[in-house]
Amino acid sequence: MSELAEPLLSGLLAGWGVAIPLGAIGLMVVDVGMRAGMRPAAAAAAGVATADFLYAALAAAAGAAVARALEPHAHALRLAAAAVLALVAARGLLALRARPAERGTMPPGRRLYLRFVALTSINPLTVAYFAALIAGLPAVASAPLEAKLAFVGAAGLASLSWQLVLAGAGAALHRRLPAPARLCTALAGNAVVLGLALHMALAA
Repeated sequence: MSELAEPLLSGLLAGWGVAIPLGAIGLMVVDVGMRAGMRPAAAAAAGVATADFLYAALAAAAGAAVARALEPHAHALRLAAAAVLALVAARGLLALRARPAERGTMPPGRRLYLRFVALTSINPLTVAYFAALIAGLPAVASAPLEAKLAFVGAAGLASLSWQLVLAGAGAALHRRLPAPARLCTALAGNAVVLGLALHMALAA
């Protein structure tokens, strides 16, 4: 068990490191919670954590090779990610024009989960983060399979734990905020996502 302590700790730190900085995806998880409550937000959170888990597994298996393969396409990947985020924000803003009864509607949990897996997976910074982390942790990079599995599992659980915190925060606001305030927060959240997409495109 002591041999797995280091990869477990490294995995927890890696998962929290990629999840805690609040970006566009985290804001969207909070927004789902504010508009629809905990259950849909938990599905969104699980989708984000699943993508982080898969990227951690990819990085543990061949992190440096993946980073080298993506590097020549970094510009195109950032533009594609910016375009998808802009589309998501635009759809969210258009949905706010719907009738009040329709504003809080969400797709079924499975579709919402898959949507957030896809949205998180388009972010090239996530795989670059894990690849750099693996390169900087030779004890994990050269570890046996059991240690790599411990690292990947811990990273996924850490990401899930933080995403559920965001989901719970949004759901708490859902219960307390009146409908007009939820409309304002949804408007602000989608505007921030659109701004982040623009920033990503300009920095590409």
